[in-house]
Amino acid sequence: MKERMIIIPAIDLRDGNCVRLVQGDYDDCTTYSTTPLAIAKDFERAGLKRLHLVDLDGAKAGEIKNLKTLADLANNTSLAIDFSGGVKSEDSLREALLAGADYVGIGSLAYQNPELVKSWLQEFGSYRIILSADVWDEKIAIMGWTQRTSTTIYEFIDGFEDKLEYLVCTDISKDGMLEGPSLDLYKALITRYPKLKIIASGGVSSLEDLDKLDELGVYGVIIGKAIYENKITLNQLESWINK
Repeated sequence: MKERMIIIPAIDLRDGNCVRLVQGDYDDCTTYSTTPLAIAKDFERAGLKRLHLVDLDGAKAGEIKNLKTLADLANNTSLAIDFSGGVKSEDSLREALLAGADYVGIGSLAYQNPELVKSWLQEFGSYRIILSADVWDEKIAIMGWTQRTSTTIYEFIDGFEDKLEYLVCTDISKDGMLEGPSLDLYKALITRYPKLKIIASGGVSSLEDLDKLDELGVYGVIIGKAIYENKITLNQLESWINK
């Protein structure tokens, strides 16, 4: 019997607040809470075990900006946190891990300097580093989705050979749109990389979406706007996890 898909709620940080962007657009930003810790505790009470924490300020600045919030959430909840945004050097990677991140997501840097990220996978372990692939029409996008490349998601993954354990794949066209996830994309990835723990991101808007992704066999799914807009309640997620 296969393991159940892991539900990973998201908190995106901007100016210390919990926000959501639409398709990565910083000008299309909605603030949902000024107290990220309270949101994280709500997730914890609902029985969720993981948290996807994104430092939007750090992603834009090229250096971590919300380290204190990361430490606050790590010290005051039992959630296993995967953190991303602004991790551009080994020092910043160590800072994130010391502040309490259980996993660190690496995106644009993995495209720009794959050899450096491969060395991190070797030194820190593939169980701590999550490769983050943001795609538009199956092509990698970097720098907060502002630059689209000609490299396919498959070429990107193949470049890391067999060093990877985790992959977060976000379909930018779906992100924040609440129109359903890219099932064909995840099916193709699972077929091609059966040993890779693939985490879906973008577009989830219903429990039916969760069922479809679970049936596909993805390892986990990140849910953001659907929670904040009450398309999927925490009570429903708790029931889904326990059924």
